[in-house]
Amino acid sequence: MVTEADEGGGARIAKVLARAGLASRRQAEVMIAEGRVKVNGKLIESPALNVGPHDRITVDGKPLPAPEPARLWLYHKPLGLVTSTRDDEGRPTVFEALPEGMPRVVSVGRLDLNSEGLLLLTNDGALKRRLELPSTGWLRKYRVRVNGAPSEEMLAPLRAGVVIEGERFLPMIVSIDRQQGANAWLTIGIREGRNREIRRALAHVGLSVNRLIRVSYGPFQLGTLAKGAVEEVKPRVLREQLGEAQGAETARAARPARKAAPRSDRRPVARKTGGKAPKSAR
Repeated sequence: MVTEADEGGGARIAKVLARAGLASRRQAEVMIAEGRVKVNGKLIESPALNVGPHDRITVDGKPLPAPEPARLWLYHKPLGLVTSTRDDEGRPTVFEALPEGMPRVVSVGRLDLNSEGLLLLTNDGALKRRLELPSTGWLRKYRVRVNGAPSEEMLAPLRAGVVIEGERFLPMIVSIDRQQGANAWLTIGIREGRNREIRRALAHVGLSVNRLIRVSYGPFQLGTLAKGAVEEVKPRVLREQLGEAQGAETARAARPARKAAPRSDRRPVARKTGGKAPKSAR
């Protein structure tokens, strides 16, 4: 079949496979290494190979399916599931638990085994990467239960940004919601997706996380979605939200390098799209 090519007449083979919805880019690289991909009848070995619109690509002897429109789903991930297509330890995975009838999807970022809440799923590798970029500016919000009695002074380093084992974390938005016996509930907002970022940051200030629930990812909210349930974002809502994100990225790129001195009361806030989502994008 004719494959979609980037401007300039070509795209890397791994990217084309991801666009076709067969695998994430990393999984596509594995498929190539396993000798499952041919271009114009010839077995390929490198995921860096560029292919054009007239190249014939097959995987396991079958031509690529026609690219589908990008789609996005909200999934309420329960505890005890690994965000992976397969697990070496045999633990159950998110993708094994999805309802029947779902197309092949990849996750936007991850939630670890002991985390729960909103996980975005998409059939489009390019959309996945776009939504994961910190430059998109979307706030990811979590409800976090910690053991202990956190104070504003204790949490201040997280709002300023901390360095842990040589890794710099961007400032977080942190609020104390309530103390509940030996535990406290916090609301935390981050704009990156580093591995176990919230758990590591809170451990850095002496707090142990015993429950972590993602409640929103940019404009997309967990709302009342039941555990294990999946809800597709309407195409119109997805287009609108992606358009707003693209506009924000363009504005940042065009922003002058030097600006007037900031107001003394300026604080990090969520972007407009990080607030309440349209009803169809709960």
